[in-house]
Amino acid sequence: MADQEEVFEKIREVLEDALGVDEDEVTPEATLIGDLGAESIDFLDIVFRLEKAFDIKIPRGELFPENLASADSGFVVDGKVTETGIAEMREKMPHADIDSFAKDPAVTNVQNLFTVDMICKFVGSKLDG
Repeated sequence: MADQEEVFEKIREVLEDALGVDEDEVTPEATLIGDLGAESIDFLDIVFRLEKAFDIKIPRGELFPENLASADSGFVVDGKVTETGIAEMREKMPHADIDSFAKDPAVTNVQNLFTVDMICKFVGSKLDG
């Protein structure tokens, strides 16, 4: 079983390097976009760095699923992710806190799913898998 503290420390280093943030900014609850200033292009870099740091393979869209909450996905009505969309998120993102998101499923809140803790859970499951 992967040591959670070791996983977190490595992920903290990856995010510090990829996003140019300070160590104390990378907390488990920090959101990649809101707190750490990540942009969409950074997600590719983060995936690449995680693969290298942990010697794992992360298929495209597995860590950061694409278009789940886009207007043309069929999962969004009036700016909110539908129940079907939330079910799809649970399936594609078992490592994310979908329960918290489901309380206010506004599309603008999707970015809050991408936290340091989510990455830790994802990498931990890959290492244990």
